[in-house]
Amino acid sequence: MSGTAYQSSHRSARAPRLFLDTGLARARVLELDKAQANYLGNVLRLKAGQSVLVFNGRDGEWRADIASSGRRGLALAIREKTREQTGLGGVHYLFAPLKQARLDYVVQKAVEMGVASLTPTVTQHTQVTRINHDRLVANVIEAAEQCGILSVPEVRAEVRLAEALANLPPTCRLIFCDEEAPEPDPIAALTGLGIADEVAVLIGPEGGFDENERRLLSAHPGVLRLALGPRILRADTAAVAALALVQSVMGDWRELAPRAG
Repeated sequence: MSGTAYQSSHRSARAPRLFLDTGLARARVLELDKAQANYLGNVLRLKAGQSVLVFNGRDGEWRADIASSGRRGLALAIREKTREQTGLGGVHYLFAPLKQARLDYVVQKAVEMGVASLTPTVTQHTQVTRINHDRLVANVIEAAEQCGILSVPEVRAEVRLAEALANLPPTCRLIFCDEEAPEPDPIAALTGLGIADEVAVLIGPEGGFDENERRLLSAHPGVLRLALGPRILRADTAAVAALALVQSVMGDWRELAPRAG
């Protein structure tokens, strides 16, 4: 996959970061809403004159100084660009929804693992069928703020499995995790998949896929059934394991490997 996904966060990892859904440019002064002001002023205990890093997914990352505004309100004065805008890679995460606490966890970890999009995918054995989309988006933004990326992954609408597969681009390779996969070595299986600009990683529910779904998945062009080792993993653990494997063999973790010669 393309190396454009790798975004160095070393410079910003130790500084507070805030996502702002507005245009960013030098010398702009932006009023913060109550939630943002509370986060900076009361949670982080920052004061006027201190700096934060801000991004919007379009204009790169900027340093901004906190300023007082009105009756105990806060504003941000945009000062200078610290990083140019970069995009996300080609890893898409399709997942059977989980109960809320575990869903929050897996969404945050998927963002940290570098996915470009998240699609709640309802299967036959999915136990949770009602998704709080706004909460998913909020978790994605919070994870993006904390892990240093500049683009916010897209949170797509909930769909059933057949529709999720139909929506995949023709060139997107599909990887679905299956403890009965014929190749027990996941690294060998991924290495054999070859180069792909886009990859969709599908994690099913705790009850797994039924036989009709297995047949549907197996018939999808370019599909790979991926084993995740000798133990049965919970869905949230499987998601992190699968995304780590994909990123290390095919994705932006591979961009960090030292070059021979």
